[in-house]
Amino acid sequence: MDQGNYSRVAEFVLLGLSSSRELQYFFFVLFNFLYMAIVLGNFLIVLTVISEPALHTPMYIMLSNLSVLDVFLATYATPKMIHDFLHEPKIISFEGCMAQIFLLHVFAGGEMVLLVAMAYDRYVAICKPLHYATVMNLCKCTGLVVSSWVTGVMHSLSQLAFTVNLPFCGPNIVDSYYCDLTLVIKLACTDTYIPEVLMLLDSGLMGMTCFLLLLISYTVILVTVRRHSSVGMAKARSTLTAHITVVTLFFVPCIFIYAWPFSNFPVDKVLSVLSTVFTPVLNPIIYTLRNKEVKSAMHKLKTQYISSWLLSQLSLTKLDLLN
Repeated sequence: MDQGNYSRVAEFVLLGLSSSRELQYFFFVLFNFLYMAIVLGNFLIVLTVISEPALHTPMYIMLSNLSVLDVFLATYATPKMIHDFLHEPKIISFEGCMAQIFLLHVFAGGEMVLLVAMAYDRYVAICKPLHYATVMNLCKCTGLVVSSWVTGVMHSLSQLAFTVNLPFCGPNIVDSYYCDLTLVIKLACTDTYIPEVLMLLDSGLMGMTCFLLLLISYTVILVTVRRHSSVGMAKARSTLTAHITVVTLFFVPCIFIYAWPFSNFPVDKVLSVLSTVFTPVLNPIIYTLRNKEVKSAMHKLKTQYISSWLLSQLSLTKLDLLN
């Protein structure tokens, strides 16, 4: 079709997770609870790391940034999905759709790189402990965190560059609860083979590369841990298990969806929910339940706030008595 003679669609229709009204009411309650858990749980981790000087180390600085990315990753589409459970039709503007695609790839791309950085941090800490303080200093940690955000933005811009200019002239139904790039591209009124190949080379290659780097890093770390049986190695093994769990939950759905963009499977919706909703809600649980330092810092933070609240109540009581 001649791209000069088409009228661009103004909005897209999202089909959501289910057409059943009963299921949508159930999902409304479920995802409201999950979203609140994501925000509160990850905010608690960030607050704990900021307030506890003992946690001002590369590992926990990266963990707090992971929590920030998780909140953003859940926020780009989840609030609208919750709203849409009670409304028909589920409409999103063209600009809103492009914004969702951009934000998804910023936060997902940033999280991929950050997880690789966290694996590198654990590799140095476990395999080269004597050099850890020198290699993973604050400057290096800051550089890795900033690099993850910059990479996410650059990755997203490269995706949006070939998507926003596609001719969308008629079909506007997206069989998902958000504007999934793999589905939106197929709605263009042109041959989408080249855009899909570009997406495969971009998102698919990025996901596979980061995942392979993580596999190599954790394999080396596991071999090192198996050779030692000290208390320190037992602690490292516990931390490592948490990292591997997070990596698996996040990367497997992303690779499945974006490494095979030419086919759309019904399970893609479930995998999208897993990576953008369930992984962010599980991260705080995984890290806090398996990490004594974080649990201790949270207990200390809770004690401080309770003490502060009690002192304020006592002060108010004294003022009332004096008056």
